[in-house]
Amino acid sequence: MIDADKFKRISQRIDSYREAMIELQIALSAVPAVGPENGGDGELLKSNLLKERLLLLGFKNFRHYDARDQRVSSGIRPNFVTTIEGKNKNRFTWIITHMDIVPPGELRLWSHDPYKAYVKDGRLFGRGIEDNQQDMVASIFAAKAIMDEGLIPENSIKLAFVSDEETSSSMGLFYMIDSAPGLFNRDDLIVVPDSGNPEGTLIEVAEKSILWLCFKTKGKQCHGSKPQLGNNAFAAASHLVTKLVKLKKLFPKSDPLFDPPESTFEPTKKEANVGNINTIPGEDVFCMDCRVLPDYDLQDVMAAIQKMAHAVEKKFKVGIEISTAQYIQSVKPTPPDAPVVAALKEAIKTVYNIEAFAGGVGAGTVASYIRKHDYPVAVWSKTGQSAHQPDENCPIDDMVGDAKVFAHLFLQK
Repeated sequence: MIDADKFKRISQRIDSYREAMIELQIALSAVPAVGPENGGDGELLKSNLLKERLLLLGFKNFRHYDARDQRVSSGIRPNFVTTIEGKNKNRFTWIITHMDIVPPGELRLWSHDPYKAYVKDGRLFGRGIEDNQQDMVASIFAAKAIMDEGLIPENSIKLAFVSDEETSSSMGLFYMIDSAPGLFNRDDLIVVPDSGNPEGTLIEVAEKSILWLCFKTKGKQCHGSKPQLGNNAFAAASHLVTKLVKLKKLFPKSDPLFDPPESTFEPTKKEANVGNINTIPGEDVFCMDCRVLPDYDLQDVMAAIQKMAHAVEKKFKVGIEISTAQYIQSVKPTPPDAPVVAALKEAIKTVYNIEAFAGGVGAGTVASYIRKHDYPVAVWSKTGQSAHQPDENCPIDDMVGDAKVFAHLFLQK
């Protein structure tokens, strides 16, 4: 339990920051931070702006873990941590957010310029507003409230701002963990506010394995009137799609920790083949997104897929190349009774007056790599789930409320 009077003061202080939080959101959105895989030049300009603002807000202690990347003009993918010392200098409460965003996509689907954030009906709109600036800004002002009230937190506070989350994290948090052994302590409270639900009740402690595959079917192109002279790559690929759907029967387990509770195997992206109707395609490409329960080894899933592909190759006399876009084997979940989960439940109950629960998700977050190194970590945010969509937005009340949840964590022993 924490001192109720202290938390009341902190909450009132955070309420007084409302306009400043909105202004920082708008400023951050105006500096796109798209990774090179998505056609951007990285996060350095946004990182520089963020650090300038943190200095103005009173933060003083910074440490950088910048990764080298020649694909961006600066050659740097920035990662940094700011620390506020607490009574316990060897135990930390971490809030880890990411600076990079995804591209806006089709601009015609946006109501306004995605990089010119604005307020409407109690919400902030713009690319990056929810993912991940809502909780980035919330964590900053939660820590500022502690400083401005002259309080010394029980544990030291660490706010981490990382790059490359939207693609691989190899230049972001993964790089930090690999290049700085001992970054975390076993008893740290580590929170990644990058997933959740609109109610704020879901504390994510487990993730499904992620397998993204692309299938290139190679046949022989010919005239549509003489199909016997070719091998229809599109027909073969379509047959393979129908076989792959049967993976659900081969890997049928269910786990109520997750929503949905079963593994999913979904055909997704389809590339264009021939440009006219009367040509039989000699090449066809489609992709698949698989989210697999931790019970299953992805090697077994791949073996089943390859067996299906070989059968189609033989039947249609085509070749099939399978490339892997993402392969993440899930790791041991954070225990539902871990201290970080209990601390979040207490904070969420105090701020939002709701009972939170531990659960699993199909989406991937950087928390998976933290768990891989056997550190308990929880993923939580009160999110409207508009990330990656046109007119991405967040309720301003959620940004302010999440700041109070983080401040509550900072006050806990």
